[in-house]
Amino acid sequence: MGKQFSELSPMHIEFIAAQKIYFVSTAADTGTVNLSPKGGDSLRVINSNTIAWLNHTGSGNESAAHVLINPRMTVMFCAFEGSPLTLRAYGSAKVLHKGDAQWNEYIELFPASVASRQVFLLDIAKVQVSCGMSVPYFSYESDRNDLAKWSEKQDKVGIEKYWVKKNQQSIDGFDSEIVERSGL
Repeated sequence: MGKQFSELSPMHIEFIAAQKIYFVSTAADTGTVNLSPKGGDSLRVINSNTIAWLNHTGSGNESAAHVLINPRMTVMFCAFEGSPLTLRAYGSAKVLHKGDAQWNEYIELFPASVASRQVFLLDIAKVQVSCGMSVPYFSYESDRNDLAKWSEKQDKVGIEKYWVKKNQQSIDGFDSEIVERSGL
């Protein structure tokens, strides 16, 4: 049976720190619901009610476009090793781009990368934990470095061209504001 909390407990924060993958879900008022896997060193628990995660350059930009329309976001963590547990943090998100005032405050929390596209701040309204007894066991081997290799090859100019070409709108045609808010 699931249990709900108004914030992350120290035990929740410890569980989150041990995870190698997490999932982010967003949706505008209409259109496609987005669910994305995230990994690497891209998430920080700021405090019991705030999570920050770094969004790297990718083929889509759904989360940014959705949050501008409807700030709801869910971040989910699953135990693939050890005791079964699924943790969801529900709340309201804000997207930060390179041109935003808070960008430098949060981007410095993460390893430097030319692929850094946005930082999301999730203001947690509710935390739910459930058993996760049907989640299979998986063993962690390593992080992929494909994105890092690709983005380093593109360099800053190539990444920004990619944003202009591929990241301005969601698949449903919603604007991500990446060009304006990144100062391109």
